[in-house]
Amino acid sequence: MAELSSNLLLIAFIIYLVATLFFGGAIKQKRGMDESHYKNNITISAKIGITLTIIGFMIHIGYFIARWVAAGHAPVSNMFEFITFFSMMLVGAFILIYFIYQAAVLGVFALPIVIILIGYASMFSRDITPLIPPLKSIWLPIHVMTTAAGQAILSISFVAGVIYLLKNVNQKETSYKRLGIESIMYLLTVVLGFIIMTSTFSFMHYEAQFEWIDKEGQTSTIVYELPALVGPNDWNLLTESKMEPLAELPANFNAARANTVIWSFIAGTILYILVRLITRKRISQMIQPLVAKINDDLLDEIAYRSVLIGFPIFTLGGLVFAMIWAQIAWTRFWNWDPKEVWALITWFFYAAFLHLRLSRGWHGEKSAWLAVIGFGIIMFNLVFVNLVIAGLHSYV
Repeated sequence: MAELSSNLLLIAFIIYLVATLFFGGAIKQKRGMDESHYKNNITISAKIGITLTIIGFMIHIGYFIARWVAAGHAPVSNMFEFITFFSMMLVGAFILIYFIYQAAVLGVFALPIVIILIGYASMFSRDITPLIPPLKSIWLPIHVMTTAAGQAILSISFVAGVIYLLKNVNQKETSYKRLGIESIMYLLTVVLGFIIMTSTFSFMHYEAQFEWIDKEGQTSTIVYELPALVGPNDWNLLTESKMEPLAELPANFNAARANTVIWSFIAGTILYILVRLITRKRISQMIQPLVAKINDDLLDEIAYRSVLIGFPIFTLGGLVFAMIWAQIAWTRFWNWDPKEVWALITWFFYAAFLHLRLSRGWHGEKSAWLAVIGFGIIMFNLVFVNLVIAGLHSYV
């Protein structure tokens, strides 16, 4: 069943990739159409794209069920499982929003994010391991799956917000807005850099083992799968003929994962510079013509409705269910763990989003920037807090 689940995930990945091409064909056809007809004019290319997306989504669900059967528990207990489930929820959220608003352009941006997430997840261990005692609870799937569903729906607001900004930010004028939207494009290349670097060294079977002192003062070992730019606290390299760290991190940091993040930025920066040199354009500048005919009000409405739907779901999963489980497992509702703190920050941010939208009239560009920042917080929690800062909620 484990092998079946892996094959199903690969098939879903390929189908999403093909569906993206059809959605791209749909918006290319619509570029010549009048903007007022954009929402309701569904091209054959868009119909094929959404059909393939639904098929991919059903196969993705098949992966999830097969892995659940193989593991004997809900497959959301490690980094690989959580990210693949989160990506599945993102596809589900996209399909829901698509049938409400019939906006094919969302697929051009939402599905590549899903593809990147699946690729990102594949860099982590796919091993099925038994749950540790604290995780053997019905609240594991309830809390994690509801949180992921809420975050996935909130992420659709980011997709709509980015498209809005790509269309409306003036690319001919130097400004913080232009810098901001280009920074988003750069960060996406950093994720691609991560996939490239980890895939390359995984193919080379690179591995370096370190002995170090953890935050409890205990001697532990840690394995690096990329050459060590930064080392763990009070490190001692155990593997011969491997690169020694250039710097040392405190004990409360997961040095191996911090090292991976650094390498990702290095690879992403090189990739970004190459794209700029070859095309002689900023990435956002290249994309802008593709979204020139999209209705601003439609994008603004999608971004708002996504937050309106996703916020209460995230509130239930990320705060209410989390605190109930914490009380059962640790006899306290709150522990100020890094993941808990950032879940609260995420909640406050989207609460502020809705407040500014409803009471201050923050529509259009202001709302789009808030949607982008909110997704940045979600990704910071997923990547940096999970991988770098050690805590009770850190995935492996």
